[in-house]
Amino acid sequence: MNVLVIGANGHTGRLVLKELKNSTQHFSKAMIRKSEQTKDMEELGARPIVADLEQDFSYALENVNAVIFAAGSGSKTGEDKTIAIDQEGAKKAVDYAKEKGIERFIMLSSMGADQPENAPEGMGVYLNAKHDADVHLKESGLNYTIVRPGALTHDEAKGKIIAQSSIEDKSGDIPRADVAKVLVESLTAPETNHKVIEILSGDTPVEEALKKL
Repeated sequence: MNVLVIGANGHTGRLVLKELKNSTQHFSKAMIRKSEQTKDMEELGARPIVADLEQDFSYALENVNAVIFAAGSGSKTGEDKTIAIDQEGAKKAVDYAKEKGIERFIMLSSMGADQPENAPEGMGVYLNAKHDADVHLKESGLNYTIVRPGALTHDEAKGKIIAQSSIEDKSGDIPRADVAKVLVESLTAPETNHKVIEILSGDTPVEEALKKL
């Protein structure tokens, strides 16, 4: 597959590119906001394309079969950027993908996006944005997978997870590297088609956990 990674320069986005580079099935394009990030993307095996989620970036989706949306406004920006990137940017990506007949759309969301009204203090705008983007994707008609990890860490990959439509005990965490593996594995795992998946570190290898969905 020709895969466009949106948010390629983020912590998780870079790990997604590493996973794609190690795969023999995929060719990756990296959507970045600044041209000075080009060299890093090339070293990660991706063809860089400069585009801005807050502008028209439809050209970035030319000649791709699949999109992995891993962009986020980050914790240091205000509510306006959260809405612009995590909500409206994601919704535009979905719309462009639909216009161009793209086969597969993988959305990195967040645990708690299904019930943003119950968000912890300070997380309401973020989880509402993720919720709205997820709903937009589900209603788009695209072949989607929405991945909702718990608390993210920068630990080394463990390679083992729990993956369910809804995890009862949501108190755990998961390394970003394992999230990246789930996003890439979902591209070609039919069991993940049209599914919302919550993930945490667990005892089952990633590929096996996804096949059990």
